[in-house]
Amino acid sequence: MLSRSRQKYFNSLKNKKFRDEYGVFVAEGDRLVRDLISHFEVRSLVAKQSWIEENSRILTGLACEIVDVTADEMGKISMLNTPSAVYGVFDRRPQSVNLSSDIVLALDTIQDPGNLGTIIRTADWFGVHQILCSYETADVYNPKVVQSTMGAIARVNLCYCNLADVLKKMHNEGWKIYGTFLNGESLYETQIEKNGVVIVMGNEGNGISESLSQLVDNRLLIPSFPTNTPTSESLNVSIATAIILSEFRRP
Repeated sequence: MLSRSRQKYFNSLKNKKFRDEYGVFVAEGDRLVRDLISHFEVRSLVAKQSWIEENSRILTGLACEIVDVTADEMGKISMLNTPSAVYGVFDRRPQSVNLSSDIVLALDTIQDPGNLGTIIRTADWFGVHQILCSYETADVYNPKVVQSTMGAIARVNLCYCNLADVLKKMHNEGWKIYGTFLNGESLYETQIEKNGVVIVMGNEGNGISESLSQLVDNRLLIPSFPTNTPTSESLNVSIATAIILSEFRRP
């Protein structure tokens, strides 16, 4: 049963202020919650009785609050249009930077939560496990981001930082920095490094900021086809990220 005080607490987590205060994030849905249970400390699980019974094996030994609720009670706290059978509250990880990866992704003011979540999921697919984010980039723990990662948030490490300072340091240490520009050289005609590289993806409307542009060694363009014909103004940044990473992973 969902008490009034617990309902109030779970509803407060719709607000970034309280997620930050408690150091938690929220995930909803059977597959996503089950994926995250083995990667993050669980604070609370709110679930229908049928879900609890079906997942009794993975719940064994979990030292967390488990609240059995009805469909109506779930609807009172869910952030989804169609409430799922389970809602989880998880502890956040401490932020850290791991530069042992061959490719690091840097995000310059990616503002749309759906774009950020899709980029994280795409990075996971292509084995890119470190993403550096400007402070202006969307909150990775925004529920829309968490949902759209489809569990990839468990395997991809994000760190918010002063990108200009960090990329300058990496550049001095020998990392090659690539960025996407509308006036760049065709991705398919450029000899690219595939190890020790940083790929910078810019803001949805303004692209890569001037301060970061100055640090980019290679300006890449994803060309439209056929050339010199009217087309869309630009690609969605999450789609562009997938195309870029695919080319960097080409054997």
